[in-house]
Amino acid sequence: MVFFKRELSPVEIFERALKDKQAARQRLTERLVVAERALEEKRVVAERLAKAGASNGQLDRAEAKMQAVEHKAKALRASVAECDEQIVLAERAFADAVAQRDRDRAANEIEAVASAIEQAVPRFEIGAAALVDAVTRGRAALTEASRFAADVDDIRREVLSAAELICWELRTAATRTRAGNINVALLAPPEVRQLPAPETDRQMIYTLNPLTWREGEEVKRVPAFTMTALPKALLPLALAHQHVDYLNARRVQTLMHVHGSGPQQSEPTPDDPALVDLDALAAQPEETPRADVA
Repeated sequence: MVFFKRELSPVEIFERALKDKQAARQRLTERLVVAERALEEKRVVAERLAKAGASNGQLDRAEAKMQAVEHKAKALRASVAECDEQIVLAERAFADAVAQRDRDRAANEIEAVASAIEQAVPRFEIGAAALVDAVTRGRAALTEASRFAADVDDIRREVLSAAELICWELRTAATRTRAGNINVALLAPPEVRQLPAPETDRQMIYTLNPLTWREGEEVKRVPAFTMTALPKALLPLALAHQHVDYLNARRVQTLMHVHGSGPQQSEPTPDDPALVDLDALAAQPEETPRADVA
């Protein structure tokens, strides 16, 4: 019968190496204790012979024996010191392997959450579509029913967009966790994300410059390098002037690793010279300015 040897994990490899170094040091320490004891005995003998007035030959032999044991003890002390250095390196490598294992486990759990969301999204979409179909199937078109169907469809689109975004954020967090660039609290409560008003069709994008625009009586201002829900009416203009970009754009992924994906900056002030007014930009003649993205 052929037995297959299980491949050791990095943690097990470094742990075994550390234990081997510790065992080797223990053996060297025991030999050093014996050598130190023998050296002390040789010194006592040499001192006794010298006090008793022994011949030169006797003293030479006693000194030779003492020096041989002394050299052996010195070599053993150097070996113990070298072994101590190797143990420090082995402990550091073992600790790094344990930390990487823990990061990998955390990253796997985050990716599992993203996968679960992706698997649940189609079922949600089918259920929402079935609900809208059930409301609008009847011949009698009631205003309340039509409004309810429109609300359900708006919520469906918003949930699909939010699910896509949160899956991307989770996978990005998993990658950064695996690389040791972020500390993720798996049991922390999720952030409460305020959904945009149903009557405004929006697109989640990433800002490359601080932006401002008006929605009715409210003035919106967002800093640069932040995810925000921009009204789709302003999206083509902002994209054309490269003041925003889509979340799956390659440069956006790099900027998110550098600046983060959350609202880490404070809201820009109205007199910020870098603030771009999208409403004023829309009223200007057609130009081809380009945003200065560092």
